[in-house]
Amino acid sequence: MPTLVAFFEAKSYDREYFTALPAAAELDLRFLEHRLGAGTVATAQGAAAVCCFVNDRLDRGVLQRLRELGVRHVALRCAGFNNVDLAAARELGLAVTRVPAYSPHAVAEHTVALLLTLNRKIHRAHNRVREQNFSLAGLVGFDLHGKTAGIVGTGRIGRLTAEILRGFGMTVLATDPCPDAAWAAQHQVAYVAKSGLFARSDVVSLHSPLTPDTHHLVNEPTLAAMKRGAYLVNTSRGKLIDTAALIEALKSGRLGGVALDVYEEEEGVFFEDHSDHVLADDELARLLTFPNVLITAHQAFLTREALGEIARVTTENLRRGAVAQPFLDGTQLA
Repeated sequence: MPTLVAFFEAKSYDREYFTALPAAAELDLRFLEHRLGAGTVATAQGAAAVCCFVNDRLDRGVLQRLRELGVRHVALRCAGFNNVDLAAARELGLAVTRVPAYSPHAVAEHTVALLLTLNRKIHRAHNRVREQNFSLAGLVGFDLHGKTAGIVGTGRIGRLTAEILRGFGMTVLATDPCPDAAWAAQHQVAYVAKSGLFARSDVVSLHSPLTPDTHHLVNEPTLAAMKRGAYLVNTSRGKLIDTAALIEALKSGRLGGVALDVYEEEEGVFFEDHSDHVLADDELARLLTFPNVLITAHQAFLTREALGEIARVTTENLRRGAVAQPFLDGTQLA
């Protein structure tokens, strides 16, 4: 009998890529459009496993209820796991798996696409031309060549982003708790202290996981130390940035521009259509009013290659009965 899997926060592309896999025939995927949380956990009734994404909430209470319902496996179809109480999962005997790497190229390329769009005002130019306004006023950018980029976090995505920016002729600085000296030497990247990176960079790009140490990594003192007119790009985790401090830095003119694919309070906002009502998040609404802010709704992963790999690895994890993927510190997720 196929394993019943409650598949939360299912989108059209999830259905397409998961159901296309021959191996998925061994699973009974119950696609659910709502997110997993305290108010929806009962919909996992009868399932042996749940399949979750970045904004599903898996705190101790939800995990306890899943265990009571008979769920034994939480399969994350993403790399991040900061939304899961791993200690509680271990205590409850729940296996937790993830997709540690699907397409780092997808996220790195989207990072650079955001930077190029923000710098050359392509989004604003596109909107003007559609209205037959061919004026170039206010669309001046700068050459990336010869400028300095700071990469915060040199995991696979951070390294690829750095390599792309080196291809533009940029000087690249990096900071990471575990520097990769061999890679840095090969690509002419210089590791520096975090404070020096923010002070010297014309562009800062965030590629760190969200941990207690990196929460609000970018805050009022960090922003005050940045070069006036510098750009900030975040395709990693929204809570790396203190949004209130970011807004003040934009209002004061300290920052030249910001490009975000993630947002501090994106849960319940991103991945949904809110076009028919007023946006309740005042800080996000304020960010959207700035002409030098570019926001995409957590789509950096959204390529055919990444979706295919996410579906393949998640399906294999489910088929193999909760074989755990490596955790960042070398232990297991569960």
